[in-house]
Amino acid sequence: MNRDVIIACDFNGREATLDFLDKFAGQERKPFVKIGMELFYSAGPDIVREIKARGHRIFLDLKLHDIPNTVKKAMRVLSELDVDMTNVHAAGTVAMMKAAVEGLTRPDGTRPLLIAVTQLTSTSEDAMRNELLIGAGINETIVKYARNAKEAGLDGVVCSPLEAGMVKAACGSGFLAVTPGIRFADAAADDQVRITTPARAREIGSDYIVVGRPITAAPDPVAAYNRCLAEFVG
Repeated sequence: MNRDVIIACDFNGREATLDFLDKFAGQERKPFVKIGMELFYSAGPDIVREIKARGHRIFLDLKLHDIPNTVKKAMRVLSELDVDMTNVHAAGTVAMMKAAVEGLTRPDGTRPLLIAVTQLTSTSEDAMRNELLIGAGINETIVKYARNAKEAGLDGVVCSPLEAGMVKAACGSGFLAVTPGIRFADAAADDQVRITTPARAREIGSDYIVVGRPITAAPDPVAAYNRCLAEFVG
C-alpha cells in the first residue's frame, strides 16, 4: 500500500469545496480528499459524484455507528457512490462491523476500503475515564478496538499517529493506520490532543495521513499540500 496524504475538505457547501479543489487544477497528482459529515449533509451524495468525476479519490468519513442491520443497509447505499474508503465506529461491536463489510460489498465482490474509528484524536485519556467511564487506558482500548476491526474483516483503523505503531504490532503491517491529528512542526495544535508531524507519522507507521486546516486554511494550500507530500511520502 502506497502512503498518501488525504485532504480533509471540511467545508460547509459545494461552492466552497469546488473553489478549493480548483486550486489544484494544475497539479499532476490529484489530491485524495475526505468528505465528512458537514459537507455530505450540506451537499448530499451529488458532491461525492462530482468530486469523483474530477478524478479525485474519496474517503467518505461518516463514522457509522448503529445497530448492525441499519449499518448494513446504509453501507449498501454508500457502496453505490464509488468512494475509495469509508468508515464506522469500532465501538459499534464486531457484529456491527461485520454487517458493515457485508453491506459495503458489491455483488461482484468488490468494495471500498473500510476502516474503523478507534478513539477520536480530540479525546484524552482523562475524558475516556471520567466522561465515557472506560476504565482501560487509551492505548489498550485502541489496540483492542483495532483487533476487533481486524476480526470483523476491516482493512484498518483510524487512530492518532501516536498509536499507529502499536496498531501495526497488534494487527500486522498490512492492516492500515489512517491517521488524522497531523500538524506541521511550526503550527498550532487547534483542538487536537494526540498529534504529530507528517514526517514523524511516516516514521511511526501511518499509511495515510488526514490533514485539514494546515492545508485548507494555509495562505497557499497547494504549497502546504506539497509540503505534506514531501514530508510524508518523500
